[in-house]
Parts: sequence; structure tokens; C-alpha cells
Amino acid sequence: MKHTRVIEGLAADSLPIEALIEDGEPAILKAVATDWPLVRKGLEGAREAIDYLSSFDAGRPIVGYTGAPEIGGRFFYNEDLTRLNFEAKRVSFKDFLEQIADHLEDPDAPSFYIGSTDLDTFLPGLAGANGLPANLPPFAEHRPIASIWIGNRTVASTHYDFSNNIVCNMVGRRRFTLFPPSQISNLYPGPLEPTPGGQVVSMVDLRAPDFERFPAFREALDAAQVAELEPGDLLIYPAMWWHNVEALEPFNAMINYWWNAVPAFVDTPMITLKHALLSLRDRPEHEKAAWRELFDYYVFGDPERPASHLPDHIQGPLGPIDDVRARRLRADVLAQLNR
Repeated sequence: MKHTRVIEGLAADSLPIEALIEDGEPAILKAVATDWPLVRKGLEGAREAIDYLSSFDAGRPIVGYTGAPEIGGRFFYNEDLTRLNFEAKRVSFKDFLEQIADHLEDPDAPSFYIGSTDLDTFLPGLAGANGLPANLPPFAEHRPIASIWIGNRTVASTHYDFSNNIVCNMVGRRRFTLFPPSQISNLYPGPLEPTPGGQVVSMVDLRAPDFERFPAFREALDAAQVAELEPGDLLIYPAMWWHNVEALEPFNAMINYWWNAVPAFVDTPMITLKHALLSLRDRPEHEKAAWRELFDYYVFGDPERPASHLPDHIQGPLGPIDDVRARRLRADVLAQLNR
């Protein structure tokens, strides 16, 4: 493993987000958020951070995740993989924070976690003083999803997200272990569903990998990067990078921004993947090879090439897709699926 590159001297109102994503590699943006009020409160103490966050509570129930002390903070599956190893309940935000506060000094505390909770809906006003400017490119054109993540010493098992990500580490220390998308076969992905947090996770426990069961994970570790985040640090990385996230203090909080630089009508590729499992995976190898060529031509290659020799009026979905063509294509797909 190597350490993620560190970039110093950047300001929150002038981050070169697009250039950093185009680099294709994660980067720690050092101390960008050190002056944000939540970071300062966290440096005073966990209680101060909890009280500050509670002051923004809109009164809407949030989803709180609770695991027994025996899971060691790792939200995952039970031993025989028949269910998840934690409970998810709709709870009061303030009450859940108080549960965390009650166990701050407990070495065998239950695992408490609030994941991916929308800032504007549940904590209105917090982002105004503790967030990135909305007019930053590419946010002005591709509005991000801004969420908060809160808990004690927890582990989000290695997984990927469909979107680019900026992590703002606010309270406590976090450790991200990042793997490039090319390492998927060495990460031993789990089932498509159920999953601990909505995305497929690696079956390997990063803290104690079983190399007899998962021998290729050694190769994944050779390609991995480790990002150690202090309060006020930001981490940026492109979509589809796998990441394991460890929150290292009795109380931790971070804000993140997800976005994709694509039009709103673009669907999630996971739909395509699931249908490909149904329509392509079990065909003979020579057919799959032929379909791979078709996908390279129509999807992964030059997007202008398939329609370049066709008159505009017969290009259909091979031409540039806009809202109208997207609706027509989606309707055609649904009609085919519902035959």
C-alpha cells in the first residue's frame, strides 16, 4: 500500500474539482475546512460537536444503525451470511446522538452509525457555514448530493459508489483505504443484495484478512492507497473507486458530496449490469465475445462513430441523447422487458 497524495494550500471557494477528478487518482486536500464551525467544535470536544449538530435538528426521524459490541464497529453480515449484523431503525436525531454520547468513555460500546443523511432535509442551515460553495464547478451544472455521516468507532466495509466523491472530515480521524476499479476481482465482492449500505461490499475484513480464503487480496493491497484524514481535511476521488472507511474516535462526523458529470436523464449502469446477468452471462463464449465487440463499438468506444455515417433522421438513440430521446429509449427498453 502507498499513501494517497497530499495537496496543500487550497481554499474551499476555489477548489479545482474537475481537474482533480480528471487526474483519475485520489487526493487529500489538506486543512481546507479547518475554519468551519463544526470542525472547531469537534476540536473542543465530542460533547461540543454533538450539541452543535443537535442545534440544527429539523425534528425529522433519521435512520440510525446499531450493532452489538461484538461486531467491532464493522457493519457487515452475520457469521453464516443469513442476515446483516446490525439493526436499522427510524429514530430521533437528537436521541441517537445522546446514545453515542452516553458511550463515549465505554471501551465496549455498541456500534452507532448514521449514514448518508441529507443535510438540507434533516439538518437545515448546517451546510451554510460547513460546506462547499454551491457555485463551484462542476456543482453549478451538476448539483451534488450533500450528506452527513456520524458515529463512533465504525467500519464501512470496502465498497464502491457510482458517483465522484468529496469527503469533508469534520470531527475525529478517519482512515480511507482505496482500491482502483481494476482490483474488483481481487476484492471478492459479496452479493448484489442485501448489502450493508446499499452497495456491494468486499467479503474481506481489511483489519484481519483471511489470505487462505481470499489469496488474491494480497494483490489488491499492493495496489491500494491509504488516506489518513485529520479534522478539516478533504479527500477527493473518482467514481467507482473501492474504499474501506474506518472512523477512529469515540465520536466522528463527516460531510460528503456525490455527483456525476452527466445529464440528469442518464440512468444508473447497475440496471444494465443486472440485465446483462440475465441476458449475456450464460451465453456461449463465442457469443459473449461478439457481444463484447458490440458493446465496445456502441457503448465504450467513440460515442460519435456509430451514427457518423447515418443521416440525422434515422440515427435514433445512436445520435446525441437528450431528454426526448432518453424518454423514447427508456420506453422502448420497458416495452421489451414487459413482453
